[in-house]
Amino acid sequence: MSDLRAAAETAVRQCLALESDESCAVVTDDKREPIGEAIYEVASAVTDDAVIVRYPPGETHGSEPPEPVAAAMAGADVVLAPTSKSLSHTRARGDANEAGARVATLPGITEEVFTTGLDADYEAIAAHSADVREQVDGAGEIRVTAPAGTDITFGIGDREFLSDTGIVHEPGQMSNLPAGEVFVSPETADGTFVVDGTMRPHGLLEDGQELRFEVEDGLVTEISDDEIRETVENAAEEVGDAAYNLAELGIGTNVAVTDLVGSVLLDEKAGGTVHIAIGDDAGIGGDVDAPIHLDGIVREPTVWADGEVVDLPTANGDEP
Repeated sequence: MSDLRAAAETAVRQCLALESDESCAVVTDDKREPIGEAIYEVASAVTDDAVIVRYPPGETHGSEPPEPVAAAMAGADVVLAPTSKSLSHTRARGDANEAGARVATLPGITEEVFTTGLDADYEAIAAHSADVREQVDGAGEIRVTAPAGTDITFGIGDREFLSDTGIVHEPGQMSNLPAGEVFVSPETADGTFVVDGTMRPHGLLEDGQELRFEVEDGLVTEISDDEIRETVENAAEEVGDAAYNLAELGIGTNVAVTDLVGSVLLDEKAGGTVHIAIGDDAGIGGDVDAPIHLDGIVREPTVWADGEVVDLPTANGDEP
């Protein structure tokens, strides 16, 4: 519990900057109650206007919470949501932000991921993210290569890079926790990417295990893994080519993540990695709606922005 308490202190005090005159709603479910209770205890020490609401886990990521939960979110100044299924892309989260709440969602969080990912200096992570943004902002083309065989080029077009720093200090802001990435939804992409880190449904890949994807004109055309191919094909039955959309390029900036643990939520933030996603990008600056968003983490990448190598933050805090 002391480890959970320390992580909760970081989330409440540094990331959300909860003040004594503000209200706070901690939203959790039956499977994540210990994390929710730890956050509530810290929030209660800051403000007398803190509540914790618990409900049965949602059926899928993006499932709307019960109406009383949504009402608590919309009525609070600060919302922290450690839940089994993500609330990030729900109307309830959007309504809370529109009402001025500062929101941090912690989708699929585990105690290991919570204590590892929040054992960090988020002001430093924000600085690393700003450094990466400075190097990639305005680039028309990003190329990524990696030892396992990744060689893919992204056309950025008019899309903007965004940052997820974990610092949620302004009304209406939202972030995932753990945080730490710079990301973009590219207009197009061509090449090969090979996932050798973490990807659902496999979790952390074994040594030598690799998932290969071929990409042409912004669509994934070949998938080496049977389970992932089936997931994408099933989604395609509903939305067609949108399921094959190359949705995201992300660059991890959380230098506190020294080892991949098998959680996409945490591992995609690891400094010195990139992640590439398939499917929905409507929530990250794109225009494709799909019922899937599958992130795969690539180890030891080299990133070029318009031909210039990007210095990536690494776990020891030094540049590679």
